[in-house]
Amino acid sequence: MKKYSLETVVGIFVVAGLLCVAYMTVKLGKVSLIGDEYYSLHARFASVSGLRVGNLIEIGGIEVGRVERLSIDQEDQMSVVELKIRKGIKVYDDASASIRTAGLIGDKFVKIEPGSTGELLKPGGIIAETTSPMDLDELIGKYAFGDIKKDDIKESK
Repeated sequence: MKKYSLETVVGIFVVAGLLCVAYMTVKLGKVSLIGDEYYSLHARFASVSGLRVGNLIEIGGIEVGRVERLSIDQEDQMSVVELKIRKGIKVYDDASASIRTAGLIGDKFVKIEPGSTGELLKPGGIIAETTSPMDLDELIGKYAFGDIKKDDIKESK
């Protein structure tokens, strides 16, 4: 009789431990089981050089989401970025998105200017106005060989 009660107690502790590990995995891994905390938007860029799945999305310097998926639109030869934005964050149809670098050599992130005068973008909507990242290697190459002009620097900003 005593043997079975000891096994039962150990079994309860093992199950409780597994539940704790599962809970911590979900919380620390920022995994959403239901998926209702975010909604998707899409942005089309000429280039997404350096951008990766999981990179941050910022509005006004505050993290509001993450890059969910990168794909290519074969028809238009454009890169399509799926953005997961936190619910409650309003993005309008006159919004713009650009790919920026955090610091001099930091990770890339998507900066969104949310707009204000249009209609709210619905989940699955497309941010029409986008700016691709500046290609630093190309700019340095132009400068090194004397092909750069002041107009080139102004256009890349």
